[in-house]
Amino acid sequence: MMPGLQRLHLPVVATALLLTLTLAACGDEGTAVEGSTVPSSGYAVETVVQGLRVPWDIAFAPDGRMFVTERPGRIRIVQDDALAEEPFAELDVWAQSEAGLMGIALHPDFAENGHLYVCYTYIDEQRGPTNRVARLTDANGAGVNHTVVFDGIPGARNHNGCRIRFGPDAKLYVTMGDAQSADTAQDPASPSGKVLRLNDDGSIPDDNPIAGNPLFTLGHRNPQGIDWHPDTAEPFITEHGASDNDEINLLVAGANYGWPEVRGESDNPAFEEPLTTYTPTVALAGAAFYSGGPLPLHWTNSFFFTTLKEQHIRRLTFAEGPDGAWAVVGDEKLLEDEFGRLRAIAQGPDGYLYFTTSNRDGRGSPARFDDKVLRIVPAPQP
Repeated sequence: MMPGLQRLHLPVVATALLLTLTLAACGDEGTAVEGSTVPSSGYAVETVVQGLRVPWDIAFAPDGRMFVTERPGRIRIVQDDALAEEPFAELDVWAQSEAGLMGIALHPDFAENGHLYVCYTYIDEQRGPTNRVARLTDANGAGVNHTVVFDGIPGARNHNGCRIRFGPDAKLYVTMGDAQSADTAQDPASPSGKVLRLNDDGSIPDDNPIAGNPLFTLGHRNPQGIDWHPDTAEPFITEHGASDNDEINLLVAGANYGWPEVRGESDNPAFEEPLTTYTPTVALAGAAFYSGGPLPLHWTNSFFFTTLKEQHIRRLTFAEGPDGAWAVVGDEKLLEDEFGRLRAIAQGPDGYLYFTTSNRDGRGSPARFDDKVLRIVPAPQP
């Protein structure tokens, strides 16, 4: 058994939810909501803020602030469940279809240096749609000193990836889609269809799989979620399939995950096998491990991811398989068809799970108060 991994023997059940939603009366644009709860078995859902425009990613500062990216190019701050009226920063982005301002990550030493990183699409005069990673610095609640960290990543209307996270090794990981050019995913010289690994200044770590190359893994179609197991510190990603074979993958440095040569499982030893797949696709997006806290105890070390097409949160549990490899032993749907399209998910410093809707992204059916940041909390006691 892997170090630190507890064998799980949990029944795979679909949670039946009887949900009642009560919203406080408030305006449409960027407003906070008091006491919005959705009672359920063992947990409840609260609306934190609403009236956002396609909130794509969230990150938490040590002082409790939550940073939220909106795809049109704004970084918003939520503090004490209130949305700051003025954006933390506004970036010049190309917000078309799935492109625009996407991922955000705070430097591990944010409390000292105030550095945060974003991934977004813009128009380059020569290359056209292009993705880049940039750094901003927090100066009294405003993002200043925009600095390009890594540039020239092919962009497109779709398949931009752009989820960014600092790993336990303090390196910056950047998931990049194939930018609608599938063959680039197999080209080690292209950053498309890869998970990139960078130093915090954008330089290439000396211990990357290929010397002088930002590539960490290759053969990806459109990875949009990444997080590390709380016990083993191994990275897992969610990856969009086309019409079939959405994938959950364990990342192994230098491994090839097959796109577009294979979809899902294959007998080709040149390609890494997915842990599980979904056909037809559910359009999985953001991902987060739950490291434990006030939510149900059996959720500890579960892998949560959001879905856009199927409009629910998924909870996976892993254990060691017969061959010594990871295996999925539990797969549960939460909040199915309750809030529409769901994009980002992260564990907050309070131990709750925060997630965002994506109903204003052009593919959803927005309600009056969309889009929202919501959180999963323990169920109220009678």
